[in-house]
Amino acid sequence: GIEGGYTRDFTQPDAPQSFIYDASQRYQERGIPLVILGGKEYGSGSSRDWAAKGTSLLGVRAVIAESFERIHRSNLVGMGVLPLQFKDGDTRTSLGLTGDDSFTIKGIASLKPRQDVDVLVTRKDGSSFTFTALCRIDTANEVEYFMNGGILHYVLRKLAA
Repeated sequence: GIEGGYTRDFTQPDAPQSFIYDASQRYQERGIPLVILGGKEYGSGSSRDWAAKGTSLLGVRAVIAESFERIHRSNLVGMGVLPLQFKDGDTRTSLGLTGDDSFTIKGIASLKPRQDVDVLVTRKDGSSFTFTALCRIDTANEVEYFMNGGILHYVLRKLAA
């Protein structure tokens, strides 16, 4: 019921409302990576590289969306953030996904461009289910960038080799 830079901070008892930055810092202190659930054309209006840098700096490791704005998707990969796309008409709403859920993305160690991956969703009550998402790492070069934590880490490793 509120708009702006707020979220519920699940690191705190009773999940109080918190600024996104403050909550992300507490998640990072506890070593908890974050996932964003998005709708259609995720990243529209944010194709500048700073939008993906901000996402990465907040501790987001994956975005699962209905579709991606083309440049923003590429920038997410360049920052080491995994873009996943819902399949077969699935949405965050149709799957009943909420901020209370935990996500385990399987198959990351052996990613190939545009590969299907299984996402294990664990509910707060301990129940779980799996859905399939399309990995929107679209090229072999992007796989290399992602596996190195982003394009900057990739280039630095190449220079150091």
